[in-house]
Amino acid sequence: MRLRWRDEGVWGLVDRRAARLSLPSTGRVDERLVEALIEVLASQEDKSTGTRNRAMRQAEQLVAERHGEGVVPMPSRATLYRLVKALAEGRHSFDAATTRRSQARRPEAPFTPTMAARPGEVVQIDTTPLDVLAVLDDGVTGRVELTIAVDIASRTICAAILRPAGTKAVDAALLLARILVPEPMRPGWADALRMSASLIPHARLMSIDARLEHAAAKPVIVPDTIVVDRGRVFISDTFIAACRSLGVSVQPARPATPTDKGVVERTFSSINTLFCQHVSGYVGSNATRRGQDVEAVWTIAELADLFQEWVIACWQTRPHDGLRSPFLPGRALSPNDVFALMVSRSGHLPVCLSGDDYIELLPVEWRKINDYGITIDYRTYDCRELGTYRRQPSGVDVKGNLWEVHHDPYDLSHVWVRDTRAGGWITVPWTRLGTVSAPFADFTWRHARSLLAARGADATDEGAIAAAVEDLLTRAGAGPDRRIAARTRAASALPGRPVAEISPESAEETEPDDDAVGKVIPFGVFDAFTGGSR
Repeated sequence: MRLRWRDEGVWGLVDRRAARLSLPSTGRVDERLVEALIEVLASQEDKSTGTRNRAMRQAEQLVAERHGEGVVPMPSRATLYRLVKALAEGRHSFDAATTRRSQARRPEAPFTPTMAARPGEVVQIDTTPLDVLAVLDDGVTGRVELTIAVDIASRTICAAILRPAGTKAVDAALLLARILVPEPMRPGWADALRMSASLIPHARLMSIDARLEHAAAKPVIVPDTIVVDRGRVFISDTFIAACRSLGVSVQPARPATPTDKGVVERTFSSINTLFCQHVSGYVGSNATRRGQDVEAVWTIAELADLFQEWVIACWQTRPHDGLRSPFLPGRALSPNDVFALMVSRSGHLPVCLSGDDYIELLPVEWRKINDYGITIDYRTYDCRELGTYRRQPSGVDVKGNLWEVHHDPYDLSHVWVRDTRAGGWITVPWTRLGTVSAPFADFTWRHARSLLAARGADATDEGAIAAAVEDLLTRAGAGPDRRIAARTRAASALPGRPVAEISPESAEETEPDDDAVGKVIPFGVFDAFTGGSR
């Protein structure tokens, strides 16, 4: 102590242990090493998940490159492990890569979540694979995709559709139509699920919207703005045109920013825990969560009915922590409760859709009407009603005076041509409708063309493609085409698409056999005016 007092004065007599500077998370490790570790951990965002040893090695190399070999003192291996663990807290640097990337894209705090003051002000739409196996057809099983629309103000699931893997733009467009239509009571549903038995002011709404007489307890919400991601389904011309026809604004989320539509993303997680895991055929979100010998039990149609019943019986009546009223701050409200409070302030405007409105939502092609009819993807459509319009301009100064043709990708047996002179639509059947025994989708047609091309045949010959489609559907019982055929039948059997109306004249032209199945599409849509289906 005398020597330290002689060399350093009074400071030499101080206990140095009390004067050591250290931070709670980094201790007495050199700041240059800490900076290198923070930089290395930040760079893990887009990399595959590794171990702490890899991060430590990269940090040591970075320090040596910047300051020279041996300049920065290195702590013991155990201390370095503790340092990496402390710095990686909350970063998920060594956990799931998807979680790490999602957290990195969060906005800088503090941030304001999406808010809405009335139902329909902001609606978020998204699609995700459902963690449940479904029976498609002939015993073929597969995952299905769920598309939902969630109202921000009330957290109501406005509409939902289930489709085989590969949701199309037409599905998203028809989801808009389902939003505007009351959910009808299904056979077997309890009377407690009726809107008249809920807190929703059914009697007052009935005075302005008679469709609600036999509706289930789910609000009908007309969206003003829809937030979507930049998936092909939602930025397609079909979906944008459908929104425009219904007077709905579309707001695309920023690229790779799921927080822009965080409500619908969180709703999918709730659906997984509150619904999917209780359904037979649940497979979990990844292979590590899957049980042994999981079997599909429900068809897509049955699964869709179960989901709709769950939405009305559970989701709409379940208190939601994100729904609070300033007048009832201590009570969490359900979506139906919030809608009942808001509709008295903002009102309700019913929007009724006719069959023509549903056709408006279908994908559009612009074509000429030739002597032989209309050609789309090597398929020819023709009927007598096109007689006076052949080789004539449409009279609409868009797309070079071509004719506006709408088609259903899930059933190619008919198309609809807008009659720009008389108004309305002309239903035009496929000229080879009698050669295929069942409705088929566009992916079936493309698969048949690929089979012909693989055989070295002409993949543009309409007759050969039609024969290949019929052969494909006939061979559905076995072989690699079984899943294609099962997906075709599952998609064709789902409700929610317009019915093709065949005129007697066109039926005579395309009817080689009274038993031809493909003359009428065997599904209908809810008619908002009559309360039934058409």
